[in-house]
Amino acid sequence: MASWLKTPPGRYLLAWEQAQLDRCVADVFGFHALQLGLPELDALKANRMPHRWQAVDHPPGAGVDPALQGEVPPPRAIMLHCDFDALPFDSHSLDLVVLPHALERARDPHHALREVERVLVPEGRVVILGFNPGGLWALRQSLGRLLRSLGLARGRPLFMPGEGELLGYWRLRDWLRLLSFDIEEGRFGCYRPPFESDHWLARFEWMERTGGRWWPVLGAAYMLVAVKRVRGMRLIGLVRQKRVPAKAAPAVVRRTTATSQQHDIDTFID
Repeated sequence: MASWLKTPPGRYLLAWEQAQLDRCVADVFGFHALQLGLPELDALKANRMPHRWQAVDHPPGAGVDPALQGEVPPPRAIMLHCDFDALPFDSHSLDLVVLPHALERARDPHHALREVERVLVPEGRVVILGFNPGGLWALRQSLGRLLRSLGLARGRPLFMPGEGELLGYWRLRDWLRLLSFDIEEGRFGCYRPPFESDHWLARFEWMERTGGRWWPVLGAAYMLVAVKRVRGMRLIGLVRQKRVPAKAAPAVVRRTTATSQQHDIDTFID
């Protein structure tokens, strides 16, 4: 992935994702933010939270082409090395989590998403970036694998990075809803055809302006912003206190005689 991001289509993808992240995270307030994966992208650059971390699931520099080892930019935040399905944070401790292509490379993407839900505070936000499996770039990737299986293009590299599994946009929305997230924003991008040169990518710049209107689902990448909701209890009736019945006073028994009746009459007349 790090080597591919140095190619013309990789730089084009990074530029689109950086612009989307700068717009989305600028107005997210809180104290703690986390970026999972892809250190080549500064996902928290426009955010103003005082505590920001950047986590990777492999040692920094691992898997990078030795020729490009010195070109990898240093991290802009505190670097952590951890598993994405076991984050070293307490529950309800983060205000923002950004996952640029992290779920595609996770061992268990659904488990990693549940872990993100655990560490987010109520009303916290998650931003997810990924390749669109229904886009033009993924179509060329599938065609390249088909040609490889037929023995027609064995020595030719694939157009996109080959590791990981692409997650569909609508599938990811369903996962977020099951975890009590509300989708705040979703959009596709990178509508230019899968060319490998800057010259041809520049010639089809007009597709970037019209793709969102005429063929939105054919974008090479997508972005999702979701908010964690915590449903509170709803009082549907008053709780009545159990009243203790008062004890009856003991009855007074009076014996009536002729003398007492005459006394009462005389008292009433007086």
